[in-house]
Amino acid sequence: MKRRNFLRAAVIGAGVTAFGNTLTPGAMAAPAQNGPSPYGALRAADANGIRLPAGFTSRVVARSGQQVAGYAWHSAPDGGAVFADGDGWIYVSNSEVNPGGGASALRFDANATITDAYRVLSGTRQNCAGGAMPWGRWLSCEEVDRGFVYETDPWGGAAVQRPAMGRFTHEAAAADPVRQVIYLTEDVPNGCFYRFVPTAWGDLAAGTLQVLVAGSATSGSFTWGTVPDPGGSPTVTRDQVSGAKRFNGGEGLHYANDTAWFTTKGDNRVWQVNLADDTFELAYDDSLVTNGSAPLTGVDNVTGSSSGDLFVAEDGGNMEICIITPDDIVAPFLRVSGQSASEITGPAFTPAGDRLYFSSQRGTTGSSSGGITYEVTGPFRR
Repeated sequence: MKRRNFLRAAVIGAGVTAFGNTLTPGAMAAPAQNGPSPYGALRAADANGIRLPAGFTSRVVARSGQQVAGYAWHSAPDGGAVFADGDGWIYVSNSEVNPGGGASALRFDANATITDAYRVLSGTRQNCAGGAMPWGRWLSCEEVDRGFVYETDPWGGAAVQRPAMGRFTHEAAAADPVRQVIYLTEDVPNGCFYRFVPTAWGDLAAGTLQVLVAGSATSGSFTWGTVPDPGGSPTVTRDQVSGAKRFNGGEGLHYANDTAWFTTKGDNRVWQVNLADDTFELAYDDSLVTNGSAPLTGVDNVTGSSSGDLFVAEDGGNMEICIITPDDIVAPFLRVSGQSASEITGPAFTPAGDRLYFSSQRGTTGSSSGGITYEVTGPFRR
């Protein structure tokens, strides 16, 4: 793959963690391979059951059904994002239950003390992933047939349904402020990769839904085809455009510097969409690891750090968050012990890049009512 042109953290717009350029593109290279982590080996599990590199610590910030700042944290925590809030920040997290769903938020002050917790979306279905918008909103996506995207306010204002963004089995979303579009993944075995082109940037009430069109190969060039009926009835959106590229279970999605990375759980791949030249390729494929056992399986949510590392959460696998470095090395960053019936969800960094939030969706119980949301603090590369 093309060596990734990664980004340093910055805060833009209304306070979403975003990124700016640090590295320059390099030569073509193979998909990422097993190698030593820049953070070193994982230590024994701490009191929270988290195995971390030296210098890192974890704490539990919320548990499903238990009170946090006077609010009962939701079940099955899933996709999440961090928004700057003055000297503090807000972590927004989806709830992947049906019915009920929705999303909640934790507010932190400058000392990382939780000062508030509250609902930002209610009455929806199976809210899985989503994406942070540069204008300070969280898109919460329904992972159900003909599901909706909801634009929510991390500060607790009213949420708005956005049907123009298409009705399908939504997973993740990511904003591209350069092209002023939103990318979207679809979590079905023959799903597609979409972009929504708003009529006006920052206003998702109207626009055009398009789908990536390419051949069946794992790399090559692509075009965008307009979906005639974003409502997806009677013909589902993925079947409306001839030649639409199929992806096996689209999951997490991250945009930075003319590139979108997304995962597909059906084949344990991380895809790289190069938007400057309209090409796509594999950033990682567990079947193409040639030097030992594949360290990353069950790919799911994904985020990027200020140093340029991708952090990919596992649904199953070894219950790890693995990193893929700018040098195309993949290695475990952390492992959750004693929770094999769960999955890791919602990884997101604070604006300063020194704290990582994530959840174990079903915790130690294996039930959606047993979710645990964590914070990891330490010397992240910046």
